[in-house]
Amino acid sequence: MRLFIALRPPPPIREILFDLMDGVSAARWQDDEQLHLTLRFVGEVERPQAEDLAVALGHVHLPAAPIVTLAGVGSFGQRGRVDTLWAGVAPAAVLADLHARVERACAQAGLPPERRRYHPHVTVARLARSAGAGPEPGEWLARHAALASEPFALPHLILYRSHLARGGAAYETVARWPLGTGATAAGSHGYDI
Repeated sequence: MRLFIALRPPPPIREILFDLMDGVSAARWQDDEQLHLTLRFVGEVERPQAEDLAVALGHVHLPAAPIVTLAGVGSFGQRGRVDTLWAGVAPAAVLADLHARVERACAQAGLPPERRRYHPHVTVARLARSAGAGPEPGEWLARHAALASEPFALPHLILYRSHLARGGAAYETVARWPLGTGATAAGSHGYDI
């Protein structure tokens, strides 16, 4: 199964993200189900390791749920071509701490360490090769550079299963755990792998 660990922005923040989704004609804009802040991409694992990961993630705790804001936009790409448009999330330090805790849980489950530097963001669009080389992504970045939001909480750590399909990925919540003492559980404390 193909897994990743993420945080889900609340509905008002997802509405702000939907307002960004225009101006790049060939972009594949994310739908509501796809809007999340990835803490760790796990990839393909067998069921026993997925179960070990779920147990380890259940021990990730914070004194309080992370409080963050949307902060600017950016892109990922290579060779002068943009392939991803995203909204930034700040402050990075609180998310870096949570990322480190998740990384330790992944190590406990026997996963190799993540080699990429962690950069907190919410992907809003993916671009085909032909679209990423034109002027539209740069115009989009300039138009939304001042993106900001009111502070919001990310109260749950979520283990997702990704199902790849021709029209894009579909995500299924495998397990959800409250973060912080003030968080209330929505859904299962356990897991269904």
